[in-house]
Amino acid sequence: MITYVRAVRRSWAEPRRDPYWLAGAFLVAYAALSLARYRRMATLSWDLGIFEQAVRGYAHLRAPIVDIKGPGANILGDHFSPIIALLAPLYRIFPTPVTLLVVQAALFASAAIPITRVAARLLGRGRGLAIGVAYGLSWGVQRAIEFDFHEIAFAMPLLALSLEAILRGRWWAAMAWALPLVLVKEDMGLTAAAVGLVVALRARRNPAASRVLPCAVALVAFGVACTVLALLVMIPAFNHGGDYGYWQKLTGHGVSGARHVPPGIAVRTVLWILVPTSGLYALRSPLLLVAVPTIGWRLASQDAHYWGLDWHYSAVLMPVALLALVDAVARTRARTDGPRWAREYASRLPAAVAVAALALTTTLPLGTLLHWGTYRVDARTVAVKRLLRKIPDGATVESDVLPISRLTRRTTVYWIGAAKGVTPDYITFRLRSPDDGDPLDLSHHLHPNANYDEVARAGGYILLARDKEGPVAWRGS
Repeated sequence: MITYVRAVRRSWAEPRRDPYWLAGAFLVAYAALSLARYRRMATLSWDLGIFEQAVRGYAHLRAPIVDIKGPGANILGDHFSPIIALLAPLYRIFPTPVTLLVVQAALFASAAIPITRVAARLLGRGRGLAIGVAYGLSWGVQRAIEFDFHEIAFAMPLLALSLEAILRGRWWAAMAWALPLVLVKEDMGLTAAAVGLVVALRARRNPAASRVLPCAVALVAFGVACTVLALLVMIPAFNHGGDYGYWQKLTGHGVSGARHVPPGIAVRTVLWILVPTSGLYALRSPLLLVAVPTIGWRLASQDAHYWGLDWHYSAVLMPVALLALVDAVARTRARTDGPRWAREYASRLPAAVAVAALALTTTLPLGTLLHWGTYRVDARTVAVKRLLRKIPDGATVESDVLPISRLTRRTTVYWIGAAKGVTPDYITFRLRSPDDGDPLDLSHHLHPNANYDEVARAGGYILLARDKEGPVAWRGS
């Protein structure tokens, strides 16, 4: 037995195992953070509920209807992300939002495998582990994990595998891994096109890769065409309004407070993307071209949410910046005609970005795993959960953010104020202050032809139930 244990320990200590145990550690950390936040109802947005409604539709072989976005709204008319249908079989077995959170943790963690593997191959075991740690603890990844769930989780392993293949000169594999990106989100077609451009730039130096160039150019055209098709044809076809609802984010038309990104904020965002992950050294690699589409649309937008460092918008840039660093460092170390100090500086960068990621983690979401409060469910949250259990299965509910992901599995949920043409059985929302007046006034404002009675209040939330038998006349003040 002792001999067997020692053999297993030696096996897992082998360098080729490093990417896998590192990914396993990140899987545990990401899942712990996501599930702890879910238990505490620390939801940042409505996205977890939106994606659960969509996946629930796929799981039951129905259209991905997301009533939170509006009664009968099809998710494909909002963002073109058919890849989330892959979650349907697992969700059918485990019909809970926890399924989505665990899968997202696995997708993010799995990207550490190709990143660590190719970094160790090109730079050595120690530096490879440092790059893997820098990825897993990168601020963009941590912010995305904190953001409940988003379809870009599928892009993480695809991008990492594609860029690993480029660094190893496996052009066909690089393009094959990039192709499914067009199914992740409408803008990812441009990222796939950027991968094709990088393959063309790298492969043209290899006389034996003459057949690769036409295919790389075809990937560029395919990626651009998929984005155009999604924006102008696919999304409008599923959208009730017959258009792409996010154009105003670029034009600013109809967006309150819309303005172009201030130059200082644009520079700050780009520096945050490149400095902690590469010390700007990634600029020496053409792989960084893969990040240009995502950075471009964010800075072209007139919605300030896209400029900042929160949410999930920077996640896909983390593997790109780190593998661009790996490429730049490997090429610098391979040169014999350059100054020695430059090679030594490049050799120390992987350790530096790992230390930077560790230091930043003390103020980022994963740092909260070291605090007991992260795992403690307070009395207020328990009271709100008990309140929501008063809603029967199969009911229709109009809700604000926090209760949504607790209700989508067993009820039909609408966003409060957006249930046009529907009179839900229940309404629940947070009571902000006594100055807001009688909560029943809000129910009358939302649904003037129905009466609602207060069921209960708890944890700062109120639950109203529709009076199905009473008179329609308004009884409020």
